[in-house]
Amino acid sequence: MIERVRAVLVTTDGTMLVIRRTKPDVPEYWVLPGGGVEPSDESREAALHREIHEEIAGKADIVRLLHTMESDYERQLFYLARIATWSFEDGTGPEFSAEGRGEYALEEIPLTVEGLDGIDLKPEEIVHVLRGAISTGSLGGKATL
Repeated sequence: MIERVRAVLVTTDGTMLVIRRTKPDVPEYWVLPGGGVEPSDESREAALHREIHEEIAGKADIVRLLHTMESDYERQLFYLARIATWSFEDGTGPEFSAEGRGEYALEEIPLTVEGLDGIDLKPEEIVHVLRGAISTGSLGGKATL
């Protein structure tokens, strides 16, 4: 089974980092930073740290596992994490140089239901999880995360 890790990266300003994906002939959508767990990764958390470093040249503090999605062929683990510094321009991930992968743009959105409603975040299941967590305050915020 393929395993992927993704991060809900909450900034010190209480925003969330997302990646806007633009591909030819595909409506624009957004994803959370992360990617595949490789055999050389010591743990899922190590894979997430590697992916965050590759994609946004950032270092995050993982708070907790937020949600797991599983199908017959793939497991995705979504972690809540804090991040203070990053540089999308310094990302080194292989996805940036792959032909036909389209464009990647890092954006900050408000960590609110309105912020989520303003983008087409994939997968849809994580949007429902985030809406619920925002509504109950379980994601924290600037002061409480």
